[in-house]
Amino acid sequence: MKDRQEKTRKLIFTGMMTAVVCVLSILEIPMPSGVPITLQTFALALCGYLLGWKLGFTASLLYVVLGAVGVPVFSGMSGGVGVLTGFTGGFIWGFPVLGLLAGVGAQRKRLVPAVALGLAGLAVVHLLGSLQYSLLSGNGYGASFLLVSAPYLIKDILSVAGAYAISLAILRALRSAHLYSLG
Repeated sequence: MKDRQEKTRKLIFTGMMTAVVCVLSILEIPMPSGVPITLQTFALALCGYLLGWKLGFTASLLYVVLGAVGVPVFSGMSGGVGVLTGFTGGFIWGFPVLGLLAGVGAQRKRLVPAVALGLAGLAVVHLLGSLQYSLLSGNGYGASFLLVSAPYLIKDILSVAGAYAISLAILRALRSAHLYSLG
């Protein structure tokens, strides 16, 4: 019975975190490059740090699938395969990696490895985002990186570090209430 309750609890938390990612992703500040400022990287890192690597990856992938089938969960309340194959789609392809690596970091239970793994996931997001933008725009990779990735790096690094710090407080509160434990 206890095992069933734990599975149900994890399923609920995975769904809740997928919803948090969806809500924080639709809020945007448009930018001239076409890549808006959002809270996606914060939400996806938080997802991994709270849920661990398996469920963090699952919730992140669920977010991508929901958007791919047309649910307007991507930035600016957009959705569909066209977003994934468009100028900003490369960033979205990297999001499950961010959720996964932040989740691996959470299981390390130490600040430096946890944040470093989250930042490695963030690097994949920026690499894929700049690469897809470069391929579709015809710009070189360096020029694309400077246009659509570099201006967001400080915000995104702070987002990952902030997600880790906030996840510690949330997990502490959930554990003290006997509602959830990672693992």
